[in-house]
Amino acid sequence: MALRPDRTQTRSEQLAERSGAQGDAFLREVDDALREDQVLTAFQRYGKPVGAVIVAGLLGLGGWLWYENQQATVAGEQGEVLTQAIDKLEVRNLKAASEDVAPLVKDGTDGYRASALMLQAGVLSEQGKPDEAAKAFAAIAADAAAPKAFRDLATIREVALTFDKIGADKVVERLKPLAVPGNAWFGSAGELVGIAYMKQGKNELAGALFAQIAKDETVPDTLRRRTRQMAGLLGVDAVEDPGAIKVVPATAPAAK
Repeated sequence: MALRPDRTQTRSEQLAERSGAQGDAFLREVDDALREDQVLTAFQRYGKPVGAVIVAGLLGLGGWLWYENQQATVAGEQGEVLTQAIDKLEVRNLKAASEDVAPLVKDGTDGYRASALMLQAGVLSEQGKPDEAAKAFAAIAADAAAPKAFRDLATIREVALTFDKIGADKVVERLKPLAVPGNAWFGSAGELVGIAYMKQGKNELAGALFAQIAKDETVPDTLRRRTRQMAGLLGVDAVEDPGAIKVVPATAPAAK
């Protein structure tokens, strides 16, 4: 049996459907307008503060980049001054080397200022002025602005210059904290502490410390050799690998 065709919409139903579609379109337009109005209101309310923050950020970034470039330039200039002074120091032009680093002492960054002060104190020692040099090293050691590595080295240099004056007990008290493996100045501080132990009659402690320094591969070779000899004199074996020692056989006598 044939199906009956769908019912044709009446005029009133067609008008109602068209009216509903127009109403949906109107609501979408109202919603879009409302959103645009909210964005405009937000921009009017917060636009200036947000813009100010963005501008401040850009200015801050620009300032930071300028500062980094300026610091790099200053560091390069100060490094060049220090290098030239060291070159003069190597050819024993002590006075000129000390004068060259004077500007770094006055206006240098913490690291370069400490380096300049160490150089000047070393020059005083080389000029045969141990008391003045010791005072200069002591001032560096007490300077909180100087990097710790420089302060520790200055302490070692001061103690070395005043070793006989302050006595073995004071030497051990001041340098024992630095005479430990892992410290940047373990070898230098440890050697002085070892000698102080010997003056105290504590040869066992001295020998053990010398051996420890001799076996530390981070210590300069000259210092390792010297402490190895000292340990041997005190009856302590400081050779890390006895099998590595080459024994040179005696030359056989020539046949007659």
